[in-house]
Amino acid sequence: MKPMRLAKIFPFFCALLLPITLQTSFAQSKIKFPYSITSKSLGYGPMLASAKLGFMDREGLEPQLVYVRGADKSLAAVLAGSVYVSASGSDAHIAAVERGIEVVMIGGTINGLSQVLMTTKNIQTLNDLRGKIIGATSATSGLGFALRRYFKAKGFEYGRDYQILATGSAGPTLAALAAGQVHAAALGVPLNFVAADQGFHPVGRIIDVIPSYQFGAFTVSRAVAEKNRPLMVRFMRAMIAVHRWFYNNKEAAVGFVAKELELAPDYARRGWEYYVENKIWPIDAGVNVEGVNVATQIFWEASQAKGAVPGPQKYIDQSFQKEALKELGVR
Repeated sequence: MKPMRLAKIFPFFCALLLPITLQTSFAQSKIKFPYSITSKSLGYGPMLASAKLGFMDREGLEPQLVYVRGADKSLAAVLAGSVYVSASGSDAHIAAVERGIEVVMIGGTINGLSQVLMTTKNIQTLNDLRGKIIGATSATSGLGFALRRYFKAKGFEYGRDYQILATGSAGPTLAALAAGQVHAAALGVPLNFVAADQGFHPVGRIIDVIPSYQFGAFTVSRAVAEKNRPLMVRFMRAMIAVHRWFYNNKEAAVGFVAKELELAPDYARRGWEYYVENKIWPIDAGVNVEGVNVATQIFWEASQAKGAVPGPQKYIDQSFQKEALKELGVR
């Protein structure tokens, strides 16, 4: 089974791997710091704020936040040296490490699953989804893998009892549900609230079956991170500061995501409350170790990998975050 395009993309980009040369401008002392996210969404709200509200600047870093759709392409950008850090899916990271690629997670930003199964009016319960098609951003990685674990726990067998249709990003997923192309859709907060106001209704929350899951992590080249440790620690200082700010400044954070994501204030507020109450955003930008363990188990099952499931320490290095916490005096 080949669950993702990573196998095709990485060999090409590995040949392009070059050491990062830190770029500085003669006109300013800040270090240019390119980093990426895979979507402009609530989950990556702290990342957006890190660039736009001065958190990176305060660490002497000139933020260059870019969007690279797809975790596999995002990690390839890290290996090519075009971005220093990728905030992307943990399953792509795990797949890369298992192929011998020297990448490592140094922190986290989406440490859980916010997706809710929203259905059409004629489907009243989860059991009514037997024989139906579920829309999701992916069928063969990330959320698709998590959905399989969720339905398995509910007594469904993938392929026999239901199908997953890859519908792309969140907006097209809701559009597919509205057009009747799928019978249900796994929609992340706060898009599930939008769907509810359009007449769709929830029949299940993924987090109720999978309470711990590392969805979005900070991935770096292991060699580059070690060579530029002080720089990566400064990055983690900025990430810790912005995640703490999100927790401690509700109205300002809600206002920021509402404007940045063009959300109605009520949706932004309910989204913030869900993420904070369920600790989806890590307050100290750390990796959810148990979440990495669960993500690895799910990846192992879905990809039919051989041998024992590795422990999470194979994929993470918490020393950068711990050093940043120490420098900030955070306990």
